[in-house]
Amino acid sequence: MNKLFSDRISDVPQSFIREILKVAVDPNIISFAGGLPNRDLFPVAALKKATNDVFDSAGKDILQYSNTEGYLPLREYIAARYKKHEGLDIDPADILITSGSQQGLDLLGKTLLNEGDDVIIEEPGYLGAIQAFSVYKSKFNPVPVGSQGLDVSAFEETLSKVDAKLFYAVPNFQNPSGVSYPEQNRHDVAAALAKSATLIIEDNPYGDLRFSGKQATSFKALIPEQTVLLGSFSKTVVPAFRLGWIVAPKALMEKLVIAKQASDLHTNYFSQRVLFEFLSQNDLDAHVANIIKVYGEQKNAMERAIKKYFPAEVTCTEPEGGMFLWATLPEGMDARALFDVAIEEKVAFVPGAPFYVSKTATNTLRLNFSSVDPATIEEGIKRLGRVIQSQLPYLV
Repeated sequence: MNKLFSDRISDVPQSFIREILKVAVDPNIISFAGGLPNRDLFPVAALKKATNDVFDSAGKDILQYSNTEGYLPLREYIAARYKKHEGLDIDPADILITSGSQQGLDLLGKTLLNEGDDVIIEEPGYLGAIQAFSVYKSKFNPVPVGSQGLDVSAFEETLSKVDAKLFYAVPNFQNPSGVSYPEQNRHDVAAALAKSATLIIEDNPYGDLRFSGKQATSFKALIPEQTVLLGSFSKTVVPAFRLGWIVAPKALMEKLVIAKQASDLHTNYFSQRVLFEFLSQNDLDAHVANIIKVYGEQKNAMERAIKKYFPAEVTCTEPEGGMFLWATLPEGMDARALFDVAIEEKVAFVPGAPFYVSKTATNTLRLNFSSVDPATIEEGIKRLGRVIQSQLPYLV
């Protein structure tokens, strides 16, 4: 049977998070593992109304094939939102609607990468990007991300050593760390990129979910011709629609459209029409403000519980938004081994190793706070703190 499989798929890792979620389905387990939006915040009634209205107004048309680029009014809405919130002048013709931003990663890999091509990624970095680019057998060059953003010295050194086609980054509330690049860090990264031919793929699924601090400048404003934007409605409306987008320079967009035609012809047209109807009838900013309020309370609850129950030897990031905290355990404590103990105590998290391309064991872990209420967060962190404390005597 193995002879049937392509070389391309043989070395691609499984999504470790998806495997963990299989373990965490036990209703007695408090799970901080998934990067799931809070289902209680989905605008069910408003989406139901939008669905009925679009059926009434458009009838059979919404069930037909459509164009590859996506529903134009939806692309115009996205362009207008970039102008309103980030001051970016985006041509709707430079926007391609995708089946989630994950398809955007796949299309970029398909369009840009040959086997062995160098890709620069953050470390730790988004597992979905590692998986998507692994399909095209690229060579990963990780650069550390910390509380002050990307390590610029390491980034400059990497750019000087490899001919990287792209640098993939999540500069706002990064997955998995929750870290955001400060303003000066972005300018320094942009200056380094401007000396190269490397594209930056600026993935921004969490950018609207800011609880505190000030919004920093998009790379699209700093180095527009070298920047590709990825966006998604999964974190602000609903993930099940699988509606995201790519903003790309025109020459690249032409190739992306061809790649998408070969992939699925077009993204679900019915979902595009329902989503646009919802956006036309409702104030997305007001809806997002409610999400921010709830997530902010949940993040604060997790931080309070961590200070109360975690040993002092554990440190955590303090994100200004998004959905994740990143914890660093005492040196020598393996988060993967800790996970097995934690499951016995009915609490789950994501060990840090899958977010690295060259490590099988780390003392780091990701905690999601968006899909668990404050009382459950406290109980889960209490359990996890007890588990961590129980492992301290075994450290050498």
